Amino acid sequence: MNFPLSMNEISLWLAAMAIILLITSELLSSARYAGSIIIEKKRLRLVALALGIGFMITVIMRIYQPF
Repeated sequence: MNFPLSMNEISLWLAAMAIILLITSELLSSARYAGSIIIEKKRLRLVALALGIGFMITVIMRIYQPF
Protein backbone atom coordinates (compact mmCIF):
# COMPACT_ATOMS: atom_id res chain seq x y z
CA MET A 1 0.00 0.00 0.00
CA ASN A 2 1.43 3.35 -1.05
CA PHE A 3 1.24 6.46 1.07
CA PRO A 4 -1.08 8.92 -0.76
CA LEU A 5 1.10 12.01 -0.18
CA SER A 6 4.54 12.58 -1.59
CA MET A 7 7.36 14.29 0.29
CA ASN A 8 6.84 17.44 -1.83
CA GLU A 9 3.19 17.68 -0.83
CA ILE A 10 3.94 17.17 2.86
CA SER A 11 6.69 19.79 2.70
CA LEU A 12 4.39 22.29 0.99
CA TRP A 13 1.64 21.68 3.55
CA LEU A 14 4.03 22.15 6.47
CA ALA A 15 5.41 25.38 5.01
CA ALA A 16 1.95 26.82 4.33
CA MET A 17 0.63 25.95 7.80
CA ALA A 18 3.73 27.40 9.50
CA ILE A 19 3.37 30.67 7.61
CA ILE A 20 -0.36 30.92 8.34
CA LEU A 21 0.15 30.23 12.05
CA LEU A 22 3.01 32.71 12.36
CA ILE A 23 0.99 35.44 10.65
CA THR A 24 -1.99 34.66 12.90
CA SER A 25 0.11 34.82 16.05
CA GLU A 26 1.61 38.15 14.99
CA LEU A 27 -1.81 39.59 14.21
CA LEU A 28 -3.16 38.43 17.56
CA SER A 29 -0.24 39.92 19.44
CA SER A 30 -0.73 43.33 17.84
CA ALA A 31 -4.51 43.41 18.20
CA ARG A 32 -5.85 45.51 21.07
CA TYR A 33 -9.28 43.90 20.87
CA ALA A 34 -7.98 40.35 21.35
CA GLY A 35 -9.58 40.06 24.78
CA SER A 36 -12.49 38.05 23.43
CA ILE A 37 -10.25 35.63 21.54
CA ILE A 38 -9.33 32.58 23.60
CA ILE A 39 -6.18 31.47 21.76
CA GLU A 40 -2.88 31.22 23.57
CA LYS A 41 -0.45 33.22 21.45
CA LYS A 42 2.62 31.53 22.90
CA ARG A 43 1.29 28.05 22.11
CA LEU A 44 0.28 29.14 18.60
CA ARG A 45 3.77 30.46 17.96
CA LEU A 46 5.37 27.25 19.30
CA VAL A 47 3.20 25.12 17.00
CA ALA A 48 4.14 27.34 14.05
CA LEU A 49 7.83 26.95 14.87
CA ALA A 50 7.43 23.17 15.19
CA LEU A 51 5.81 23.06 11.74
CA GLY A 52 8.64 25.22 10.39
CA ILE A 53 11.18 22.78 11.81
CA GLY A 54 9.20 19.91 10.25
CA PHE A 55 9.38 21.72 6.92
CA MET A 56 13.14 22.11 7.23
CA ILE A 57 13.49 18.40 8.03
CA THR A 58 11.56 17.48 4.88
CA VAL A 59 13.76 19.82 2.83
CA ILE A 60 16.90 18.21 4.26
CA MET A 61 15.44 14.76 3.53
CA ARG A 62 14.81 15.75 -0.09
CA ILE A 63 18.36 17.11 -0.44
CA TYR A 64 19.97 13.91 0.83
CA GLN A 65 17.53 11.55 -0.90
CA PRO A 66 19.36 9.65 -3.65
CA PHE A 67 18.18 10.37 -7.16
